[in-house]
Amino acid sequence: MSDNLTLTPAAAKRVRWIADKQTRPAILRLSVEGGGCSGFQYKFDLAEDAQAGDAVSETDGVRLVVDPLSLDLVEGSVVDFVESLGGAAFRVENPQAAAGCGCGSSFGI
Repeated sequence: MSDNLTLTPAAAKRVRWIADKQTRPAILRLSVEGGGCSGFQYKFDLAEDAQAGDAVSETDGVRLVVDPLSLDLVEGSVVDFVESLGGAAFRVENPQAAAGCGCGSSFGI
């Protein structure tokens, strides 16, 4: 288990809802890829299971898993699910991000 990542109860509830609809395990994989308007972008997928070396955080029975390379860029982050007039999305509050963008899905270090 990782104390370096947090999945909020709102995000856990949304992951559980999506996973139930797709009859998949309630495991959200957060990864980081090059690209986006600020240099890196977040990618979210449902996972079948955690992989060897993954950091794992659990909230309300829902797991958040992050691979070791991505963890270097998102350590200490909080993953939330936010609904607003602009839509609904998972958001990463990343203390390491020095720059971000309006869409909230990319960041710079």
